[in-house]
Amino acid sequence: MAAHFRLSLLLLLACLTGHVARATVRLPALVGSHMVLKRDQPLRLWGWAGPSEAVRLTFRGRSYAASVPDAGGRWQATLPAMPAGGPYILTVVGQNTIVLNDVLVGDVWLAAGQSNMQLQVKDSNPRGYQPVQDADQEIAAANYPAIRLFTVRQSAASRPAADAAGSGWQVCSPATVAGFSAVAYFFGREIHQRYQVPVGLLVSSWGGTPAEAWVSAEGLRALPEFGPRITGFSRRDSIRRDDHWQPTALYNSMIAPLRPVALKGIIWYQGESNANRAEQYCTLFPALIADWRAQWGTPLPFLFVQLANYQAAKAEPAESEWAELREAQAGALALPGTGMATAIDVGDAADIHPHNKQAVGYRLALVARRVAYGEKKLVTSGPTYADMAVTGASVRLIFTSVGGLVAKNGLPLQGFAVAGADRVFYWATARLAGDKVLVESPQVPAPVAVRYDWADNPAGNLTNKEDLPAVPFRTDTWPGLTAGRK
Repeated sequence: MAAHFRLSLLLLLACLTGHVARATVRLPALVGSHMVLKRDQPLRLWGWAGPSEAVRLTFRGRSYAASVPDAGGRWQATLPAMPAGGPYILTVVGQNTIVLNDVLVGDVWLAAGQSNMQLQVKDSNPRGYQPVQDADQEIAAANYPAIRLFTVRQSAASRPAADAAGSGWQVCSPATVAGFSAVAYFFGREIHQRYQVPVGLLVSSWGGTPAEAWVSAEGLRALPEFGPRITGFSRRDSIRRDDHWQPTALYNSMIAPLRPVALKGIIWYQGESNANRAEQYCTLFPALIADWRAQWGTPLPFLFVQLANYQAAKAEPAESEWAELREAQAGALALPGTGMATAIDVGDAADIHPHNKQAVGYRLALVARRVAYGEKKLVTSGPTYADMAVTGASVRLIFTSVGGLVAKNGLPLQGFAVAGADRVFYWATARLAGDKVLVESPQVPAPVAVRYDWADNPAGNLTNKEDLPAVPFRTDTWPGLTAGRK
């Protein structure tokens, strides 16, 4: 009797095991109901299945065969390019069937960085981030069924992961937007309203993290100072949660699994955690941009936020790590297909997280319209320093992206400082002269350098007629506070 029972149990387990082995088609977290697929280019889909299992996909009335699963069980399928539209049903069939509902085709943007990208419209944790300005009104008005939201779960890894956990794709509504990245939402809303296409927003962010944590091992190999750290970290079989700051740790777990997703572009808000190594950021940040483009295999539009004003204002001109970091960020504009949204006028002296995320999202979207959507004549930046000419004790500053220079609120221009050969800076008087600015100081009879908004929390008020703030700058290249730091 006992032998008969054991035999029956073994047969039952064999049947169950066989059923599981056959029903092995599964999808990554990023492929699900309510997702957005990128318009106007071949649609890439992927997943896992049993060895040699035949997988077929049905979308918009047509059937497509996936590739034969590789040794790791991974299959992929490429569907023809499609215009914006939906909702559609996507069916994936192997030994089992998966039905995805409410799938849209439109633009997909990756939003990444540290806490200012992570900050939600309204954090449900009373000890968490402060809500953005007008949060309750923004939440109540967030009825955008063609905007879809996905937040990657925070995790770290010593080697690239195949899949990323997350929130699943959610339809933008008052019920879902409160806990979503404010910058990403306000950016996506602008894009959706401007172009009337579905927008998918994919957020991968973690507060307090340095840029090197978001770069692959291949991307960091060009920077010798990270070599030994990469080698040691990649050999670990397990890591602690607080290892998320390690080089490659967040790339491995929160970026690498996203690479199969076809993107319209990337928005990036980070830098606070690298401010004390701003000179290094001059090479690290371009390395990150180049790395992500290499990982996606295409020169994606890469748009970023220049750090906002923060901390106590200084009474006199002084050196500043944050000013150096902003300069390093602006230097990345030398790379093609990049764009910068300046946030120098929306910060808070007492809070590293500005509450006016609407302005940040709007300015990023403005840059996207030019860089990613081809509106080449659009003014998307405030006045940007181009050149200087010294005549006696006066300096004439020349700008690009002028759009008509304006002293905000009609007040005298502020934020300018000049120095002579002794490299000591003094506040200067400045006045508009058409599309130029004239700067001088009685304490500097022979000026050689000018700085504008060169401080943690500057008070400059130079804008253009589009009300975009001038980009902070310096005309000198003298070593700063972070010179040589690694």
